[in-house]
Amino acid sequence: MTPASLAARLREPGGPLFFPVTAYGRDGSVDLDVYRAHVRRGVEAGAAAVFACCGTGEFHALLPQEFEACVRAAVEATEGRVPVVAGAGYGTALAVRFARIAEEAGADGLLAMPPYLVVAGQEGLLRHYREVAAATALPVIVYQRDNAVFTPPTVVGLARTDGIIGLKDGVGDLDLMQRIVSAVRTEVPDDFLYFNGLPTAEQTQLAYRALGITLYSSAVFCFAPEIALAFHQALETGDETTVRRLLDGFYRPFVELRAQGRGYAVSLVKAGVRLRGLEVGEVRPPLDEPGEDHVKQLAQLIERGQALLEEDAGRRPGEDAGRRPGEGAGRHPGEGA
Repeated sequence: MTPASLAARLREPGGPLFFPVTAYGRDGSVDLDVYRAHVRRGVEAGAAAVFACCGTGEFHALLPQEFEACVRAAVEATEGRVPVVAGAGYGTALAVRFARIAEEAGADGLLAMPPYLVVAGQEGLLRHYREVAAATALPVIVYQRDNAVFTPPTVVGLARTDGIIGLKDGVGDLDLMQRIVSAVRTEVPDDFLYFNGLPTAEQTQLAYRALGITLYSSAVFCFAPEIALAFHQALETGDETTVRRLLDGFYRPFVELRAQGRGYAVSLVKAGVRLRGLEVGEVRPPLDEPGEDHVKQLAQLIERGQALLEEDAGRRPGEDAGRRPGEGAGRHPGEGA
């Protein structure tokens, strides 16, 4: 898939962007059959793209041969119905190696994650991502977070680099993002994609939409696709009632539960997948499993989210048609975000 074709398919997604967990068997090895089933279910549920072996998929814990097997399995499971974007990271040499493995395994694009450990200057970061982009013909989305935070001029440089099509933001600095979007719009004529990549991105998506950033990753889609789909559709259609009900009744409590443990952005999501009947195994070290009480709370939250959907289904058709989230009668824009 060319940079232009992948960008076109991602620009107007018909559903959430799916970041599947990586399935492990009882012996701790990768379970490709369960992984294929997980990916297939996500695609059939309405995912617009599959981001395989990225943060939620424990990229950090996979050997290169496991990574290749999982990317290949994701490509097989999607059967070309949606694009498959694979993670790539660590230092430049290893990131290039993972990029080439992903290309050989049939991926349609790359999510380039931050370099391992080092805190580099802007020129070094730009050189790193340019080398990753030059290593294959795959389109690249750069992931901004942790030790890879960019100035607007650096993102302009990324946007001018052949093969780099977008930026996924995991920092949450809206002032920085506004300046980045403005700088790229001014300096680079071609469209550049932006993604809200914060954990449980739905919680902040109203704010990102105000910047013109409509794409976001959805970890919730892994274990509650019906809730993630309903939220995505409500955003797209301007159904502010559903947006707020899900934010208040499901997403905010889920974010508060996720904040109770380190690594819960992955391990709690994986527990959710198991709760929904797919035995994907536990997380690998250094992550650890959520406590029993937290898993019980998650099960109750999923039930609450489903109940909210049932209540919404009983609302009068077209009740909120035409309203944009955050612009309801008697309310201030952005309230409830």
